[in-house]
Formats: sequence, C-alpha cells, structure tokens
Amino acid sequence: MTRSERIADQLDRHWHKNLRPRLHGLADEEYFWEPVRGCWSIRPRGTSAAPMSAGSGKWTMDSASPDPVPAPVTTIAWRLAHIIVSCLGYRVGWHFGGQDVDSQTFAYAGTADEALEQLDEMYGRWNAGVRELSDADLDNPPTVGPERFPMEGIVLHVNRELIHHGAEISLLRDLYRWQDGAVPRRK
Repeated sequence: MTRSERIADQLDRHWHKNLRPRLHGLADEEYFWEPVRGCWSIRPRGTSAAPMSAGSGKWTMDSASPDPVPAPVTTIAWRLAHIIVSCLGYRVGWHFGGQDVDSQTFAYAGTADEALEQLDEMYGRWNAGVRELSDADLDNPPTVGPERFPMEGIVLHVNRELIHHGAEISLLRDLYRWQDGAVPRRK
C-alpha cells in the first residue's frame, strides 16, 4: 500500500464499518429532529431565525459570523450538511478538481435520502482523490485553495472531522431512538 492509500484506508475503514452503517434508515423526521430549543438546522428558505442562512436552493443552512458562544446544538441535517460542504466539498473542489463547492451557493438537502446521496458522492470523490496523491503531494502544501499546510495534514484533519462529526450524528441518532425513555424504534 502507498502512503496515501494507508491514510485513505484509515477513514475508509471507519466509513464502511462505523459511520455509514449508522446512517442506514435515517428518516426525515429524525434528520430534522431538534432535541432542544434554538437548534441550528437546514430549513426551508425564509424560515430561519438564525442570524444568517447559507444556500442557493429551497433549503438553507442556519449560521452566524462569528459563531455564537456557546455554539447552538445542531440537528443531524445541519451536521450532515457541514460534513458534505465544509469538511469534504470545499476540499474536493480545491484539491481534486471538479466544481467548487461553496456554502452560499450549495443546494442543501431537504430530505435525509438526498443528504445521504450528497454525502456518498462527496465522500467517494474525496476518497478517490486522496488515494491518488503521491508522497510528494502529501509532503507539500496544495497549490490551489487557502490551506497552506502539507497535504498529509489536511487529509488527516478531514479524517478527524468526519470521525468526530460522525460520532456526534451517531449520538443524536441514539438520543432520538431513546427519547422519553422509550424502547428504541427499529428501522
């Protein structure tokens, strides 16, 4: 295995054994579930109470600049959008070609199924791109995009982001299933 394949394999194993199976059966009700008041989410255009909304389509992502302290709790919809656009999308566009992804012009998903399709597509593009990196590519900063760290550090950062945000989504799924002390719903 090449160095880039080993680095890609770290996330790919987590993706196939942990994260992606945990997203199986995600329904719209759970995707949009707000466990507390004031959550940030993906909302129909014009319905957000957040200071800002990003997105070009019928659905927008709640946001603010700067981020409030403490940060709001976010829904599964918001967290998936963050992974799709901010963690993967920007970097796929910058480093592996194709259409640039931007939070202001992205068409956010209005259903769980659509979000999972976006996630699968972006993850596939990211993983394929990482596997093609040479040792020299990994050792040097990329020539495109704002990141000025060696590419290996960028890839490892994205791995950490997906693992940690995936764990947050998994916890939200657990909380949704066990809300009010009920027996978990089977999907």
